[in-house]
Amino acid sequence: MGSAHNLKEIRVKEKQKVSRIFISSVFKDNKNYLGLNRFRLISNLSKVQIVALGGISKSNEKLINLTKSIGIAGISFFENKKKGP
Repeated sequence: MGSAHNLKEIRVKEKQKVSRIFISSVFKDNKNYLGLNRFRLISNLSKVQIVALGGISKSNEKLINLTKSIGIAGISFFENKKKGP
């Protein structure tokens, strides 16, 4: 497994023969912010399995289904799920 923020980093991970690449940040507004469309575009350029990371919440989680991502990852997403009434 490896992580990437752009196509150049994806190519490095492919050369390293990783089985999955965590691509970030999909939704989190930071210096690596991709947005859904750019995330989808660069992830479609890889044959490696992709995992979405960054800024994923209950309100945007279903949008990941519009991509080829095999799953999601994120600390705040799962921390929010643990909180109860």
